[in-house]
Amino acid sequence: MKKYKQLYLLIFIFYFLLLPLNSFADKIEVFMSLKNNEANLRYGPSFEYPIKITYKKKYLPVIVIDRSETWMKTRDFENNSGWINVSQISKKKTAINKKKNNLLYKKPTIYSRPIAKLEIGRLVIIKKCKINWCKIKTGNYSGWIIKSELWGKIK
Repeated sequence: MKKYKQLYLLIFIFYFLLLPLNSFADKIEVFMSLKNNEANLRYGPSFEYPIKITYKKKYLPVIVIDRSETWMKTRDFENNSGWINVSQISKKKTAINKKKNNLLYKKPTIYSRPIAKLEIGRLVIIKKCKINWCKIKTGNYSGWIIKSELWGKIK
């Protein structure tokens, strides 16, 4: 009789305490990027839904906020949200500059030589990140930028 009580207790713990943690993990927002030069954002998770926006920038970062079969609900830098087919999504680490005239440095310190100024909305590809800095590439430039001034996959 004691063994059955222990078994029921284990089932209770698993079902009511551990199972909800798995569904919570599915709700975590994840940064991804667009795989192609053209991707359609739709009103719903199907090709039957009309196109809301057509993105024309490869590697544009988006946040995945929900999933439905082969579709991901995303939100972009300008808070546009909608559904994109998974075939259009990449795991490439990219970000967008959030600060006007943001400086790109040769080394990860503000005392280093500035290489370029970046405008708001400039797309950057993340090479690697340290605690407060990320090494990025954008256009013909490669250098270091302060991590907090980027929107995107900066980990």
